[in-house]
Amino acid sequence: MALLIFTVVGLGGCAHEWSSMADPHPVTEADLQAVLRDEWSRHLFWIRNVVLDNAKNDLRSRDFAEKAVATNARDIARTFRPFYGEAASDQLHTVLTKHYGAVKAYSQATVGGNTRQQEVAMAQFASNTDEIAAFFSGINPHLSKDAVRDLFAAHVDHHVTQINKFQNRDYAGEEETWPVMEHHVYGIADALAAALVKQFPAKFN
Repeated sequence: MALLIFTVVGLGGCAHEWSSMADPHPVTEADLQAVLRDEWSRHLFWIRNVVLDNAKNDLRSRDFAEKAVATNARDIARTFRPFYGEAASDQLHTVLTKHYGAVKAYSQATVGGNTRQQEVAMAQFASNTDEIAAFFSGINPHLSKDAVRDLFAAHVDHHVTQINKFQNRDYAGEEETWPVMEHHVYGIADALAAALVKQFPAKFN
C-alpha cells in the first residue's frame, strides 16, 4: 500500500516547498479515498497560495506555488491511470490544467480590476466544468454528468469566493471559506473513490 505523504516547509525565505509523489496503488477503498482526499486537499492548498500571492503581488512565491499546482494535477491524473490507461490519464490532466488556467485567469483579472476578463474567466470555468463532467461520466457509469457538474460548479464557486476575499483583504471571511472548500473537495474525492470501487470491485480488497 502506497499512502501519499507530503510536507510543507518554509525554506530559505521562500513561502512554499513541495514534493512529487509516486504512483499510488491503493488496495482498499479507504486507501483510495485517502489518496484522493490528500490530492484534492493539496489542489486547494497550492491554489490558495497562488491566489494569495497574486493578491500580494509576490510573483516569486506565486511562480513556485504554480509549479506545485502543475505537479498536483499530474498526480491526480496518474491516480486514474491504473484503471483507465494512459490516454484517459492524459485527458484528465488536460482538463485539470484548464481548470487551473481559469482560476489563474480569474485571479489575475480580479487583481487588475478587469471585469471583462473576469467574465471571460467565468466562461472558461463553465466550459471546463462541462468538460470535467463529460470526462468522468464518460469513463464511469456510476458518475452521472449532472452530479459531477454540480460538484465541480460548487468547487469553482469556492475558488471565486476565495479569490474575491483575498482581493478585498477579507481574511476573516477567507478563513471561514477555507473549511467549506476542504469539506467539499473531500466530497469530490469520496464520490470518485466510491464510483471506482463500484466499477472495478475486483481491484479492491
